[in-house]
Amino acid sequence: MTTSYAFQYLVVAGAVLLSAGGFLHAQFPDATRRLRASAALPLLRPGRPSWLVRIGRWLAPPPTGGVENCGHCSGCDKP
Repeated sequence: MTTSYAFQYLVVAGAVLLSAGGFLHAQFPDATRRLRASAALPLLRPGRPSWLVRIGRWLAPPPTGGVENCGHCSGCDKP
C-alpha cells in the first residue's frame, strides 16, 4: 500500500467517524452526554497531570441549565 492510499483511507475514516458522531449526537443527545461524562471523569481525578485534566475538561459535556422538565436539547442555550 502506498503512502497516498494510506492517507486517503485515514481521511475517509476520519470523515466517517465525524459523521457518525454527529448523527449519534443528533439522535441520542442524552447517551452522548453520558458517554462524554464517563470518558472525562477518570481524567479529572485529583493527582492527574495537568495535560490530562485539560483534555478531560475539553471532553466533558457543558453543564445543563438545571431547568426542570427539560429535554436536555441545549435549545435554551442558543440565542
